[in-house]
Amino acid sequence: MSTQGFVTAHAKDAVFERGLRSFYEYRDLGIKAATEGRVDAHVIRAAAGTEFSSQPHRHHTSFQLVYILKGWIEFDYEGQGKVRLQAGSCVHQPPGIRHREVGHSEDIEMLEIVLPAGFETEEVASVDG
Repeated sequence: MSTQGFVTAHAKDAVFERGLRSFYEYRDLGIKAATEGRVDAHVIRAAAGTEFSSQPHRHHTSFQLVYILKGWIEFDYEGQGKVRLQAGSCVHQPPGIRHREVGHSEDIEMLEIVLPAGFETEEVASVDG
């Protein structure tokens, strides 16, 4: 039996840092290192005192799941329109789907799981085009 890749992440040790979007802070759960970059998992929350601004984009992933832990968030998805998620909601964002965030509550907190960990994000002209 191998224990390679075993990792735990406790709330008392949580460290949030700025990441992909400047208006969010990201808590690395250690999954990227544990899986040698195959999977990434982090908790995302609104960064206090920052202004929200989201451009249409797509992520080059093979899997992306977002689970809302606290608050609410609204996205505009290609082919789906506006979708509002609140605590307890979950969304699978298919690979390459164009989307943008419309808004979120000040207390938004969400879990995101993505494969692969080193995915690229591409800005696009619009969600519909």
